[in-house]
Amino acid sequence: MVLPRKLPGMPGWPAALGLRLPQKFLFLLFLSGLLTLCFGALFLLPDSSRFKRLFLPRRATSSSSSSSSSTRDTELPRSPPAAAEPRHASPAAPRRLREKLRSRSAAPAAHTAPASRPQGPDGERPAEVGTGAPRESRAPFHFDYERFRQSLRHPVRGGRPDQDPDTRARKMKIKEMMKFAWDNYKQYALGKNELRPLTKNGHIGNMFETETNEPSSRCSVCNAGGLRGATVVDALDTLYIMELEEEFQEAKKWVEKSFDLNVNGEASLFEVNIRYVGGLLAAYYLTGEEVFKSKALELGEKLLPAFNTPTGIPRGVINLGRQDTGMSWSWGWASAGSSILAEFGTLHLEFLHLTELSGNPVFAEKVLNIRKVLKRVEKPQGLYPNFLSPVTGNWVQHHVSIGGLGDSFYEYLIKSWLMSDKKDSEAKKMYDDALEAIEKHLVKKSAGGLTYIAEWRGGILDHKMGHLACFSGGMIALGAEHAGEERKQHYMDLAAEITNTCHESYARSDTKLGPEAFRFDAGTEAMATRLSERYYILRPEVVESYVYMWRLTHDVKYRQWGWEVVKALEKHCRVEAGFSGIRDVYTTVPTHDNMQQSFFLAETLKYLYLLFCEDDVLSLDDWVFNTEAHPLPVNHSNFKAKASVQ
Repeated sequence: MVLPRKLPGMPGWPAALGLRLPQKFLFLLFLSGLLTLCFGALFLLPDSSRFKRLFLPRRATSSSSSSSSSTRDTELPRSPPAAAEPRHASPAAPRRLREKLRSRSAAPAAHTAPASRPQGPDGERPAEVGTGAPRESRAPFHFDYERFRQSLRHPVRGGRPDQDPDTRARKMKIKEMMKFAWDNYKQYALGKNELRPLTKNGHIGNMFETETNEPSSRCSVCNAGGLRGATVVDALDTLYIMELEEEFQEAKKWVEKSFDLNVNGEASLFEVNIRYVGGLLAAYYLTGEEVFKSKALELGEKLLPAFNTPTGIPRGVINLGRQDTGMSWSWGWASAGSSILAEFGTLHLEFLHLTELSGNPVFAEKVLNIRKVLKRVEKPQGLYPNFLSPVTGNWVQHHVSIGGLGDSFYEYLIKSWLMSDKKDSEAKKMYDDALEAIEKHLVKKSAGGLTYIAEWRGGILDHKMGHLACFSGGMIALGAEHAGEERKQHYMDLAAEITNTCHESYARSDTKLGPEAFRFDAGTEAMATRLSERYYILRPEVVESYVYMWRLTHDVKYRQWGWEVVKALEKHCRVEAGFSGIRDVYTTVPTHDNMQQSFFLAETLKYLYLLFCEDDVLSLDDWVFNTEAHPLPVNHSNFKAKASVQ
């Protein structure tokens, strides 16, 4: 270490402090250690890239594909050069989608920016997040909505008259429940994320919180990053389908006037995608209202920095207000900074539609890259564990669940194939292989004859099934409808058995509502054995399976089971100012949790309503439902090339 020169007539600067020789030595030793520690922290710590940005100039992005992982961590991704194969597109991806992405890469196009976006000094809009191109350099992209509507095989709200007066009366009852839930939300909590019906006020922070604060894919301990109005966006398509016209206009007006996307705070990538992006996309496809499309595209862009990882697997949390630095991180409870299968695996449907509506291939590239990583990594026993490192692309723990943390990943595989008009053979094969492994290792039958799906922890089975896993009956039935003849009946039988087990979890409770989780051990079957699992928070998964089983079999028992749920909700969950979850399904005088979840309006009431509708209302020929029950259209062959650059 070089010390300052001693000036003539002046003592050395340590001597000026009146230090003796041993003290000088210790002082210099301390100073050297401090400097070594500072530089070590700057260059050697794992997250040092955040500090390097403060002191070092940002590297220019190389035009080659040899960018380092640290550069990928700190810089936003670029669109591929003209006429090149999309960077993240898997070679095995559907040919139609790859060709579409190539054509859009050759002449990139973006949606017209919302008026609220800032402009540069010369009126030029800033470059799009994740595209690397100024907006003015991109040709305007036009999605032909009218031709899209003409491609649908059935009217959105159906066209067949109700055949049965009793069925119509039940449908009208569910419509009244939806109006009651919306009216109370509007009166006491409009603009907040959810309604607290007992205290008659709104709930903003820590939305999607469970009774026990345990994370799960559809009920995470997170917030919406400052976003508001989750119930408004979640309810839009349900209000429209139920022909609650006045209420739909109220919700639309709030989105137009009050839905602010320029917010700051941490947000769950998964929840924002399925609730907000999914809800806005569905509202646009159902109505053609441009405000829903522009909001969905703008919000989709804000999610892109979450993908800035060495593998392209997004982290679970993103700061919506810090796109310049692309700040994202993993959940604190996630093992070793891992990403969650049900979160990064539940983006495909929405992101393909963001590309479809904007002409910007970056959204599709992101989710096709996720599939590429998942295909490459080795699967233990053919199963997909719930935790994956976004840095290495390897599994972190061998915990497999078809319920929380894993559920909607499998759902999106079969629905990606259906949404592609059965062209995405890669998704279909991944689904078939996964289901085969699940049936081999996880599907069990109890002593009492109930079929259930256990959880797998490094080869050891946990004989429990969560309410979240009860969607799987409907999923398996949906896949069975398109299986080979030799397997179709087998899978329909399996779907019926699992749906029956979930119904038993309702039938064996005092309230006729199901617990958060139920077990098959110590002589207990389809019942919760722990106090922390006895609650019901207005969840939809059991009713969701009833809908698919009804539409694919027309067995009247599914409508009867659904009506039992309606009566139980009215008796135990309806309060003066809305609907509330309950803390214990095994008591006839339950305590309410004071929360009307937004998914109650998005999913539970929508699925109950569809159960008593004719099959052409949101026909499965035309629509797939995202994991929040927001309908997204099938890309029919007769609509190809109708969206074009103008």
